[in-house]
Amino acid sequence: MSSLNETAESKFRAAFNRLKEGKPQVVPNGTPISQNNVAKEAGADPSALRKSRYPALIREIQAYVEITNATELKKKERRIRQRQAKEDTADQIIRLTQERDIAQSELLSIQHRILEVLKENAMLRTIIDEHRPPPTPLR
Repeated sequence: MSSLNETAESKFRAAFNRLKEGKPQVVPNGTPISQNNVAKEAGADPSALRKSRYPALIREIQAYVEITNATELKKKERRIRQRQAKEDTADQIIRLTQERDIAQSELLSIQHRILEVLKENAMLRTIIDEHRPPPTPLR
């Protein structure tokens, strides 16, 4: 019975390694690693891979799943932060574009007003010059 037990454990370990490497032969590629999926990959019933029979292998599988889930969670959080940063950047671009457009509009209005004031100043100088008495010659 011991050799049968070792043979079954070696099949489960081989299946576990294939799943870790992303090269399954029985289950579809991309299948998440779990105790049941390791058993399926080994060609056995999921109930055959029990903690009472293979405690070390079950601990390895659980540790791998826990580490992988933590890594995936970190990757997911990073993707969320990157997406938020992109959205924040897009919002910032929109806000800055609006501010630029408003500033350009104000600048054009001010330039237009400056031209009006300069024209008015020139016209008033002309009127002042017309109403001034002619210069008297020095004697």
